[in-house]
Amino acid sequence: MTKIPIFLFISLVALGWTQTKNSAVTTDDYLDILRANLSGEQAYETTAFMEQFWRVVGNEGFNKSIHKVAESLKAAGYVLEENASNTDRFTYRLEKRPLQHPTWEILDANISLVGENTPLLSFSTNRNMVYINSISTPKNGITSEVIYVEGIDDLQRISVKGKIIFTETNATDIYKEGVLKKGALGIITYDNPDYLKPHINVNSIQFRSLSFDPKNTWGIALSYSAKERLKAALEKGQVYAKVYIASKVYPSEELTLVANIKGSEIPGERLVFSAHVQEPGANDNASGVGVQLEMATVAAKLIRNGGIDVQRTMTFIWGDEIISTKRYLQENEKRAKGIKWGLSLDMVGENTAITGGTFLIEKMPDPSAIWTRGKDKHTDWGGNLLTLEDMRPHYLNDYMIYNFLKQGKEAHWEVNTNPYEGGSDHTPFLDNNIPGLLFWHFTDQFYHTDGDRLDKVSQETLKNVGIASLASALTLINGDSYTAMDIVKIVRDAATNRLSEEFLLSEKSIKSGNPAESEIAILKAWEDWYLKAIASTTDLASPENTVILDKAILEAQAIIESQSKMFVAELEK
Repeated sequence: MTKIPIFLFISLVALGWTQTKNSAVTTDDYLDILRANLSGEQAYETTAFMEQFWRVVGNEGFNKSIHKVAESLKAAGYVLEENASNTDRFTYRLEKRPLQHPTWEILDANISLVGENTPLLSFSTNRNMVYINSISTPKNGITSEVIYVEGIDDLQRISVKGKIIFTETNATDIYKEGVLKKGALGIITYDNPDYLKPHINVNSIQFRSLSFDPKNTWGIALSYSAKERLKAALEKGQVYAKVYIASKVYPSEELTLVANIKGSEIPGERLVFSAHVQEPGANDNASGVGVQLEMATVAAKLIRNGGIDVQRTMTFIWGDEIISTKRYLQENEKRAKGIKWGLSLDMVGENTAITGGTFLIEKMPDPSAIWTRGKDKHTDWGGNLLTLEDMRPHYLNDYMIYNFLKQGKEAHWEVNTNPYEGGSDHTPFLDNNIPGLLFWHFTDQFYHTDGDRLDKVSQETLKNVGIASLASALTLINGDSYTAMDIVKIVRDAATNRLSEEFLLSEKSIKSGNPAESEIAILKAWEDWYLKAIASTTDLASPENTVILDKAILEAQAIIESQSKMFVAELEK
């Protein structure tokens, strides 16, 4: 095949782009303003406050974290909704709901092997050792024989009643069968995935949980080091362990905090930020809570001082992961119709020199979640293979990536992307056909472990995420037809670059023996996605300026269609 001079092609078609007026206030303007006003200091202080608590919805640490954020909002000039007047633009409310099940918190714990002087684990150094929803043992602990269970079938031939099960597989099934049904006292498990580098982080424990059940006893998760000690002891013969757990299981209520900056011109339309409060870590997700708080307070200060304004409403949610966001989208149909964008902040403060991984923007479903190749790759979290029916074409992907890369270049901060995987507060937005993205970090060798503490958090990262997120949000909520035309250019350039990359990958694939039809299907899927993504910019159009935006959209789509047609013709040769 003869290669097309791709970059020459892109340069030539770009010359035909109609020059248009730029938006009055651009994302660059907001970036400059925020670089002088958002330091990451409040985000870091909030993270430091929260990470001292083992946060489960409804427990003391969760509630104190919510109240801490509410107090900070009040200090920044937000008014409690029930006391607000029609002229108050900065408001917040604290929603309270009874929990279906009791909440849980851990007070203390340790486990020792009988005959050994050093505890196998202690809560003071391994605060993730006890499974969520474990009950307390007797005050003096409980001692029994430890029985190794290799798999669920072993429970049909091994008597575990009155004993302690140790397993390295199928913990949930073995707990249900061995503890709840066959009378074992409790379960000890080991299951740290490779990305946590357990051979290096030998004392890390990734937290685990039991589903709430009134018949629950307890579970203990082991570090790599503790697991090796226990297995070595079992190889020598019979092993007895003494387990002590002090936990609290009690009725409580679910708290959700919602703050609003009311739009001055189109208050019924809004952008929603969401950050979940639970989990015991500093990065996960005290960092997301902290960045979101600083964005809310800085935005209020700048608006109050007249530095900026917001035409549409900006909403901030702090609560239970996925559940609070999902409920916000579903409990008020009229409000939900006005939600134009949703952004999730989860694990956004990492010092990647320590944690590993990188900052990521998890894209809305696009063809990279079907054909993951080239520069695209899934994280160790992993994602399900999507289909063309799952696609969510929209400009939000490339618009946010463009802005974050710009802040990254300015701050010497690495920004990357991953195909859609799900699992955080962006999923309820997408499930309700609202454009939604996740800002996060992965792979993190301390993810969900008791190593996720304040020393793994970077104030500089918190600042960069806050600046890029808020600058992008302010552009969108003040967006008009001229903003949309700026975004059309960004998405057009992203499309031509993507089609060029996919063409080269497909050309190579065909040369290695794969059918041209399959490769053309990939190229056409990207063409279709980008044509629709560019068309989606009409949601920003001002009624008086639809004609010039429509013209810009058609010109950009023509460039994409022309490029795709040429590439397809080459692949068919």
